[in-house]
Amino acid sequence: MRAPAFWDADPGHPAARLLGPVGTLYGRHTAARMDRPGAPAPCPVLCVGNFTLGGAGKTPTALALAARLRTLGANPAFLTRGYGGRLTGPVRVDPSRQSAAETGDEPRLLARIAPTILARDRPAGAAFCVREGADVIVMDDGLQNPSLAKTMSLAVVDAGAGLGNGLPFPAGPLRVPLARQWPHVHGLVLIGAGPRGEAVAAAARARGLPVHRARLVPGADLTGRRVLAFAGIGRPRKFFASLEEAGATIVARRAFPDHHPYGAADEATLAAEATRLGAELVTTEKDHVRLSPPFAARVGVLPVTLAFADEAPLLAQLRRLVGATAIRGPDRPS
Repeated sequence: MRAPAFWDADPGHPAARLLGPVGTLYGRHTAARMDRPGAPAPCPVLCVGNFTLGGAGKTPTALALAARLRTLGANPAFLTRGYGGRLTGPVRVDPSRQSAAETGDEPRLLARIAPTILARDRPAGAAFCVREGADVIVMDDGLQNPSLAKTMSLAVVDAGAGLGNGLPFPAGPLRVPLARQWPHVHGLVLIGAGPRGEAVAAAARARGLPVHRARLVPGADLTGRRVLAFAGIGRPRKFFASLEEAGATIVARRAFPDHHPYGAADEATLAAEATRLGAELVTTEKDHVRLSPPFAARVGVLPVTLAFADEAPLLAQLRRLVGATAIRGPDRPS
């Protein structure tokens, strides 16, 4: 879906006021569900989630955390529900055998660096992860899902977007009222900079939670290259900013809804416009796996990685996770 503009506006916006009662009911229902105890986990589980609907940077965060868990001697596996895909699992993601339409886009990126298990039934997926040799599970999303007990949960926040207008869906982007989410969180990963993000960071520190500051680092030098940039992610503006940081000259920007399934008409329009402008087509890694193979062959990709400002507190927290025992009771922060 494409986030409506009023989610970033004042909470007094007419649309937000109109949808406020529905948001209150939705928030109460989801909060009550979030508070349910989860099924016991067979090994420590690190949940990488966010407070809101839409993109906050969970996938690059999950990739970065799995890499650091490996440096601590752990054998992580990713657990994902495969948003946007047809498969229900549990099944190990194999990009050479399964399409993006089957798995969704994010699992294909995760599978590049660690075993990735797709499962709508998260407890069944966790058991599958252990059978695949994992001794710690990195769960991509699922902060609000109570089905599997988590050992540790880190909430990812895009500092530029913050929490939008701070209201629950559909009046705003929050999945659950923020006050009801904090008890389930063990730390914050704040990506980028911005006053909205700083407000969330201050709230986290007031609760004694660590704030891990990070930024997205472009993985290519595009200095002097004219590009037509397109993206169907939660916040396309982040991608456009990363392109500019990489030195690209963006001659056109095309934003699509998150997880947009590109069709032949989309691809033909983008190709024709790039030819007319004399520009290269460039997109994100997540978008690239959703393109048809012939079109994907002519589209460049800007990879990004997550760099932390101070690794020491993060590694200390991950060491505690690696040394933890599997959760055997209700999902409550330790």
